[in-house]
Amino acid sequence: MNASVKRVVTLFGIAVCMIISSAMVSWGAAPLVLVDQGHGQRFVVEQEGELHLSGLAAILKEEGLQVATGRERLTDDSLHKVAALVISGPFAPLAPEEVEAVVRFLERGGRVALMLHIGQPLAGLIHRVGADFSNSVLHERQNVIADNDITFRVRDLATHPLFGGMEQFGLYGGWALNGLTPLARTSAEAWVDLDGNRKLSARDAVDRFAVVAEGNIGAGRILIFGDDAIFQNRYLDDGNTRLARNLAHWLAGG
Repeated sequence: MNASVKRVVTLFGIAVCMIISSAMVSWGAAPLVLVDQGHGQRFVVEQEGELHLSGLAAILKEEGLQVATGRERLTDDSLHKVAALVISGPFAPLAPEEVEAVVRFLERGGRVALMLHIGQPLAGLIHRVGADFSNSVLHERQNVIADNDITFRVRDLATHPLFGGMEQFGLYGGWALNGLTPLARTSAEAWVDLDGNRKLSARDAVDRFAVVAEGNIGAGRILIFGDDAIFQNRYLDDGNTRLARNLAHWLAGG
């Protein structure tokens, strides 16, 4: 083999090694989760206070995810390299163009997790994916925490990876969900104050309400939690911490 042929073979071998190395880095890269903070969120991942989400961010990283935050509008470009999107507790609504960008992200195979503090800022997206939420927060008569009927343990859990290794989690002021597949529900004695008189009456709705629901949109999946306090630092007890870890795997595509 002459010198010029040897040089070509050597260069070809180097190029192949570089391609393989690049592919290995790409294959081994941790999925990137974007936490939206551009819609008036008051509880954020950078702060350590008891109502903030630094604990959730730490858990996502511990479970092998990259976590980034964004304050810009949600667009095809901002979601291009993202595996999953988390929108927790917005106070400002998503613009219609943002809703459509998130739907396209889902259709391409992305994963989206929503946590409601109040329903209206996420109404456009929730309705767009065929879901809805109650007109007021849930009240419960079973598994109540500290004699406050809007804070309670949720124990009716579907057989689903989201609830692996756990029997319950705490909910601290949440909304009923419908329109998607229910994954976690209240007891049959929960109620929604339809007439606004702040007490259970004949005109109120009493039922077993969904508080976590999941849906498929194109190649992607969306998960809605009827409460954003579930993952706040103050409420990360054993059950809610386990739920956060399971959520990390769901966001990663597990």
